[in-house]
Amino acid sequence: MHYLWMAVTTLVILQISVFCTTIYLHRAKTHRGLELNPVIGLLMHAHLTIFTGVLPREWVAVHRKHHHFSDEPGDPHSPLQSGMWKVLFGNYFMYKKEANDQATIRKYTPDWKMDAIDHIPGMHYGVFLGLGVFCLMFGWMWGVVAWLTHMVLYVLLNSMINSLGHMIGYRNFDQQATNLQWVAFMTAGEGLHNNHHQYPTSARFSLRGHEIDPAWPLICLLEKLGLAKVNRLPIAKAA
Repeated sequence: MHYLWMAVTTLVILQISVFCTTIYLHRAKTHRGLELNPVIGLLMHAHLTIFTGVLPREWVAVHRKHHHFSDEPGDPHSPLQSGMWKVLFGNYFMYKKEANDQATIRKYTPDWKMDAIDHIPGMHYGVFLGLGVFCLMFGWMWGVVAWLTHMVLYVLLNSMINSLGHMIGYRNFDQQATNLQWVAFMTAGEGLHNNHHQYPTSARFSLRGHEIDPAWPLICLLEKLGLAKVNRLPIAKAA
């Protein structure tokens, strides 16, 4: 039971990381599809800093550049340009290379407004706080194992979107990105990538009746509670 509890806890933290990524980083900060209450945004930012090491401004800049050059030369992680397997297993390094380019950060995030966490020195190393949390919960040995498991799975899930999500799956619209519902289940809707590339500023990724965007009910709940405001939805449903 002890090991089962550790596994479940690690997977729950991983899914919280995934939901924070799609709601806060992707739909709100990158594409402005919704606005989050500042406290909710700060909590999501804190979670991502501690458990993933992602710096939001860098993530936003890299993803905006991906849309600017989608599957063309200049795309930071296109499987058409670099190969599906290279992106699947090397996406982290492609991302870090682009995120370290200050010209990319300045060009694609001129609208960035820093919050309280952005002003804290050393947030590049915030992920080690997550290591500390895991060690406090599980002890140093299993804490390290859980932390590494979380990090590897988080990176792999993002890599699947950028690699499989441009090569394998079905398309509602005539562009390279694809939809994979099974990936969407694991990534809070991000697997509905063809829909997203057609309507990048939409706060909802599902379009057809059989498509499920796991993050959308949570966004609706936040809106009902006055903690979020949906700005944009798809113009029309897919045929």
